[in-house]
Amino acid sequence: MVELNALVADLRDEGAEIDELVAGLDRDGWATATPAAGWTVAHQVAHLAWTDQRALLAITNPAGFQAELTELASTTPLERMDAVVDEAAADGVRKPPAQLLDDWRRGRADLAHAIEQVPDGTKLPWYGPPMSAASMATARLMETWAHGTDIADALGVARAPTRRLRHVAHIGVRTRDWAYVVRQEPPPGEPFRVELTGPDGDVWTWGPADAAQRVTGPALDFCLLATQRVNRADTALTATGADADRWLDIAQAFAGPPGTGRAAT
Repeated sequence: MVELNALVADLRDEGAEIDELVAGLDRDGWATATPAAGWTVAHQVAHLAWTDQRALLAITNPAGFQAELTELASTTPLERMDAVVDEAAADGVRKPPAQLLDDWRRGRADLAHAIEQVPDGTKLPWYGPPMSAASMATARLMETWAHGTDIADALGVARAPTRRLRHVAHIGVRTRDWAYVVRQEPPPGEPFRVELTGPDGDVWTWGPADAAQRVTGPALDFCLLATQRVNRADTALTATGADADRWLDIAQAFAGPPGTGRAAT
């Protein structure tokens, strides 16, 4: 179990790394297209700023967040949630880049501080299942890493994987059943064994060692797949068992409707 303050420190470090990628960009740089169709670098940062603000609201005013969520659910089918996300990103892009960057910086700093203040045992509302403060920090780190990957790819920057990937992998494993639920499929009844090799060569494991259904391979590949930043065909991941094999086809670490993934290269 990762101590909450250490987890939030990793969240801050992940944000700071992406900040370095965009801080010196001119207007054309902010307008660079990313691998996400229709999204520029500015869209990616605007999305991070918006989702950080929603997470902050969930912590500081859970009743207000829940009211927003209830209204959204009553007016917006799940399949239209992508359009809501796109609209929020487009709103952010209308700001001057300097203001957008400043908003993101202030928002992520406020969020990190708020997460550290959440009382033990508190469950926070979210677009998927309610989550603990640690899970919220992990989810925000996962999103920051995933959208940061899009930004780095757009700018032609090769980011060295860090041990922070373990948090991304962890939420990718923990959201196994969510990937089935959003596709209206029954989740497997038995636990899987997941063994991933981290950037330093150590092996990270989840699930019982004797599980029949297994996933093994590089942690980076799994994180890219679970955040749908790579096609399964372009990974070195291996599945043992029909259920594990299906999971690698649909893995989704983020809330919302089923993602479309990326085309094979």
